[in-house]
Amino acid sequence: MTVISLRMPEDVIEELKEIAPSLGFGGYQPLIRAYIGQGLRKDLARLESSQFQALTESLRKHGINDQIISAAIADAQRETA
Repeated sequence: MTVISLRMPEDVIEELKEIAPSLGFGGYQPLIRAYIGQGLRKDLARLESSQFQALTESLRKHGINDQIISAAIADAQRETA
């Protein structure tokens, strides 16, 4: 882990402290890390999806058959799984 300094409104910190135990967290800092991680994973998935879509459209414009594109995507997904 790396230590960082982050400025947040006091009321937000107080609310995080209140809700953390009810969500199963031992404190507000692990809850903040969880929230950041969830948002990051969501954005990464959205970015990956948009990149796949852009690549697929580009390949179609270059005359690559949809079956070949689908097979290539399936191969790539198997390799990264």
